[in-house]
Amino acid sequence: MIAPTVQESETDVVVIGGGPAGATTATLMAQQGLRVQVFEREKFPRFHVGESLIPETYWVLERLNMIPKMRKSAFVKKRSVQFVSHNGKASAPFYFKDNKDHESSQTWQVVRSEFDQMMLENAREHGAVAHEGARVMDILFDGDRATGIRVRLEDGSEHQINARVVVDASGQSGMLMNRLKLRKWDPQLNKGAIWSYFEGAHQDTGMDEGATVILQTEDRQGWFWWIPLHGNRASVGIVAPFEYLFKGRSGDHEQTFREEAERCVGVKERLEGSQAVTGYYATRDFSYRCTKVAGPGWVLVGDAFGFLDPLYSSGLLLALKSGELAADAIVQAVRNDDLSEQSLGHWGENLSKGIDRIRRLVCEFYDGFNFGKFVREYPHLRGRITDLLIGDLFEDKVDDVWGPMESLYPEGRTAPPAWDSEPNREFAVDKSNELHVPQGSSI
Repeated sequence: MIAPTVQESETDVVVIGGGPAGATTATLMAQQGLRVQVFEREKFPRFHVGESLIPETYWVLERLNMIPKMRKSAFVKKRSVQFVSHNGKASAPFYFKDNKDHESSQTWQVVRSEFDQMMLENAREHGAVAHEGARVMDILFDGDRATGIRVRLEDGSEHQINARVVVDASGQSGMLMNRLKLRKWDPQLNKGAIWSYFEGAHQDTGMDEGATVILQTEDRQGWFWWIPLHGNRASVGIVAPFEYLFKGRSGDHEQTFREEAERCVGVKERLEGSQAVTGYYATRDFSYRCTKVAGPGWVLVGDAFGFLDPLYSSGLLLALKSGELAADAIVQAVRNDDLSEQSLGHWGENLSKGIDRIRRLVCEFYDGFNFGKFVREYPHLRGRITDLLIGDLFEDKVDDVWGPMESLYPEGRTAPPAWDSEPNREFAVDKSNELHVPQGSSI
């Protein structure tokens, strides 16, 4: 494909970043008649971790006209999630269709290099102009209002693109969050992760073929994700407190991973006879959120707004949902010729409420929440727990679970603090989410 040239120095919206959040925002705006240009720094396909969709992504994918493409794909179908405690006891699977008997209750485990490229191509099909290998050098402002970008294209040429709205979908590097000092680190969720991809690992069958499995280590210091992928592969990773996972270790990332797998019976059994087909990746999965989603002439979506611990696979849902909410707000704001913070970002409060709910469930897990025990004590709330697990985060009905959950606390324990309850933490080096990729890796 011949790379598109910049033919217009003015457009309605520029989107920085062509990942799922940026592609969603661009597609929905282009569908509604806005002129949209996307500038993606990398060339697709490119590697990215975070393979698991949850059912509530269906509704955004439907608006994007992506569902027929997903049906035709090789992606493994996902129908449930299961939790395995530190002693190896497995919960009954949470089958999504038991809670909502609809096509949306079957979702997918995706290879991100393939999925992200599908999403960006879909944006092009709907009228967005997408540039790859394009590095945004600066976001332009007139006072406090964003007015465009300065970008260097793949051929080395530099251009100034004037736009009515700038969407930052640049991921965890977050151009605007850093420039405007908007990021606030989570006071509790300070984790790290090590993972790899394995061929020939255990594969479940039938309804459980594509299940995400969450397995605690025997000392409860961390947990493993198990995500089956097509091509007889599985994504397997350990998440634990950063200090525990990376400080005072004598070996490399592979040795740390293997040591932790030995402490998790379920993972050890599932990996038997398998072979790692990439190196071992590591990242600091610090959770954070920005203090606002928008300002005059600018909007944040996806990881450029916030990142949450990946325990419940909420990352792609929040990317797609924030992109959808932002796109609809931008379209209306442009039509009304009102590019104020309120007009562009009125949806932020609702998004944050949803993030607060899934964050609360993450914190409860780390504080010892047991799904099996909760369902035995409160069987009528199994559906509400499943609502949270499928990503139905934006309705007040799911708040029914918190009181009963607190009733099972041991004496002296209190509910986890809100993400903005403490002064912002500082780090000596602002590379807290840097991805360490091993040499020679491919996927």
